[in-house]
Amino acid sequence: MTVETTSIDTLIVGAGQAGVAMSEHLSRQGVPHIVLERARIAEAWRTGRWDSLVANGPAWHDRFPNLEFAETAADAFAPKEEVADYFVAYAKKFNAPIRTGVEVKKVVRNTGRQGFTVETSDGVFEAKRVVVATGPFQEPIIPPIAPQSSTLTQIHSAAYRNPQQLPEGGVLVVGAGSSGVQIAEELQRAGKRVYLSVGAHDRPPRGYRGRDFCWWLGVLGEWDAEVMKPGREHVTIAVSGARGGHTVDFRRLAHQGVTLVGLTKSFDNGVVSFNADLAENIARGDENYLSLLDAADTYAARNGLDLPDEPEARIIPSDPDCLTHPLLELDLTQAGVTSIIWATGYATDFKWLQVDTFDEKGKPKHQRGVSKEPGVYFLGLPWLSRRGSAFIWGVWHDAKHVADHIVTQRKYQAYYDHAPVPHEEAVHTPA
Repeated sequence: MTVETTSIDTLIVGAGQAGVAMSEHLSRQGVPHIVLERARIAEAWRTGRWDSLVANGPAWHDRFPNLEFAETAADAFAPKEEVADYFVAYAKKFNAPIRTGVEVKKVVRNTGRQGFTVETSDGVFEAKRVVVATGPFQEPIIPPIAPQSSTLTQIHSAAYRNPQQLPEGGVLVVGAGSSGVQIAEELQRAGKRVYLSVGAHDRPPRGYRGRDFCWWLGVLGEWDAEVMKPGREHVTIAVSGARGGHTVDFRRLAHQGVTLVGLTKSFDNGVVSFNADLAENIARGDENYLSLLDAADTYAARNGLDLPDEPEARIIPSDPDCLTHPLLELDLTQAGVTSIIWATGYATDFKWLQVDTFDEKGKPKHQRGVSKEPGVYFLGLPWLSRRGSAFIWGVWHDAKHVADHIVTQRKYQAYYDHAPVPHEEAVHTPA
């Protein structure tokens, strides 16, 4: 049977925020392209997170430049379904050439000719360029220390939806970034006994002196930082837009009833051990929090900003008992813990992209999204060009840079295609 092959200039893999942004910029520049999405547009927002999830940034900030959210006010936080609908509406604005329900299975560079062969669930494509816009949240990570137990319900935060899906009993939430801390609080508010394993983290204020922390990071130049600070590679950010947005305060969570513990170390016969680092992790989070307040105050004074003082933001609640007398071990059965939620992040999966652009750890080699492999581009990865790259607004600006690079390469190719080929007899060598 003959398989029909479709030829296209640029093929984009993924129709989440990165793929939609890339398509807009290519459309503006007249670059023929197609976007292939294995599910629906922005599917991860609909089915890849818990039911009550909202955007972590306010609606005025976490959006593309050319469209506002339809229902959420500028300073509020859009629910996940509205975020997904937003990208569908945005794609319709410029008739994005998106084909849904098509999975990309394999990409290989052609031999002896330009471009790539792309095998999909709906035929074969020949593309001169491939943009990988699949994002950073591809493969949920559950660490190898997870206990092999038939009596415990264990799920990754990607599979968590609501408290009702868990069995009766307490819950250990491992990981206290934005996902872990919001899930832990939701479970506690639903009446669950919750243990929250807290590792190294940043803890910015949700807002300060009448401005959201997203605004402060912007005016302070933090979003534009191009290099991650050494030693911060595995530090999560504890921030929440839930219930109208609020500053994450681990002491407050503990006073509400959540038991804080240190980094989860190991499991042995139903007993979990924690590192003795809880106080240190909380203290470093406090330092991060207070340092942003200091930077904001300095900026406001230097620039004469008329913003209300907020001295109460510097009040740190009293240390709860679980912080002054931390648990180092927990017998899960005796504690009544029947579930573990692993809020331990994600890994990327590029097995389908069979080109020479990865290092020994499988991470893409690129410069601002332009891959080591000519004709391959990446978009939507953390720190692609700067700190803000993985955020909605950041990916839009990165997409413009990648689109400009593609346009430049097309100009070089057009010159090759139309310029006369020099002949040997036409070459004159000076005597």
